[in-house]
Amino acid sequence: MTHIKQRLKDYIDNHRLKLIETSQHIHRRPELGNEEIFASRVLRELLDSEGFDIEKDIAGHSTGFIATYDSNKEGPTIGFLAEYDALPGLGHACGHNIIGTASVGAGMALKQVVDEVGGVVKVLGCPAEEGGENGSAKASYVKAGYIDKLDVALMVHPGHDTYTTIPTLAVDVLDIKFFGKSAHASENAYEAKNALDAMLSYFNGVAQLRQHIQRDERVHGVILDGGKAANIIPDYTHARFYTRALTRKKLDILTHRVREIARGAAIQTGCDYEFEPIQNGVNEFVITPKLDELFVKYAKEMDEDVREGDFGFGSTDTGNVSHIVPTIHPHLKIGPSHLVGHTHRFRETAASRMGDEAVIKGAKILSCMGLAFIQDHDLRQAIIKQHKMIKESKK
Repeated sequence: MTHIKQRLKDYIDNHRLKLIETSQHIHRRPELGNEEIFASRVLRELLDSEGFDIEKDIAGHSTGFIATYDSNKEGPTIGFLAEYDALPGLGHACGHNIIGTASVGAGMALKQVVDEVGGVVKVLGCPAEEGGENGSAKASYVKAGYIDKLDVALMVHPGHDTYTTIPTLAVDVLDIKFFGKSAHASENAYEAKNALDAMLSYFNGVAQLRQHIQRDERVHGVILDGGKAANIIPDYTHARFYTRALTRKKLDILTHRVREIARGAAIQTGCDYEFEPIQNGVNEFVITPKLDELFVKYAKEMDEDVREGDFGFGSTDTGNVSHIVPTIHPHLKIGPSHLVGHTHRFRETAASRMGDEAVIKGAKILSCMGLAFIQDHDLRQAIIKQHKMIKESKK
């Protein structure tokens, strides 16, 4: 295994400039979720050049893809998760240029040896991790059964430090709309049904609810359309809200309570209402410690100082994947300890020398993890068994 593992690393070193160039190109041309035409094409072209079979337009996501190389020998299916969408107004301030390129590099490297060791390599191009309209493509892939074809799912995220997978919150992203009847605010207000009153009642109801939810639950939102003129009673208002909780089970209850507040506000004002998700629901992460231990092993081989992750209050659709197969979502250090994601500083760092090194280190770590999962039968079974036990304990 040591000899084969070295071949993975050598392959990545030999393709170092191409991988870094790809990451930089994606960084310079940021694209929002489900609009990642350039990034998807660039990554697919790399995989196609190495003999992967490419499927496009996956589960309703036109910029999604699944690249597969099958050794036609018995063995597990290794999935590498590639993200490549950017943030509105911030570009690649979450470093998805690094994530996508590292996963593709890992898949390309593992393909070089899989004919010898057996198994299948898959790279899943996953649009819109940051959410938005029809966002969180990994949840779509879960619903469509694509994740069922994997035995393990691997990715690595850039961050302010190198640490193992951390817990994440389940999240729903919701559009709330009220429909009333317009009138002049002075002449015939008695004929109106005020959609803004409904929205304000809804906001007040949510504010009152916050006193009676769990400490680890969240409800937050903004009004996107509150009316057009002060002397015209609005017949339409629109808000967007997030609900978050430790588990999908708890989140479904919280989201239902928030929905009931909207229904009550509509009844109170005589308005009609809509309360609908704008994207896939995101689930909390099912962490498999033995898989993270494998990450730690190979990260340390890359001279990374690895620590256990702190609890996070963010969310990722990789959590949905983790409910199906053992999955990791660790971080690789690309900057100082005070570096914060979703900021201009993080965007700059994602194209820095340390960001480039994270592409190379990430590809090496992930490919070595994939190789170990294929070759070490006992380790593979232990990881699968642990994941199943942890998942069952959450029911």
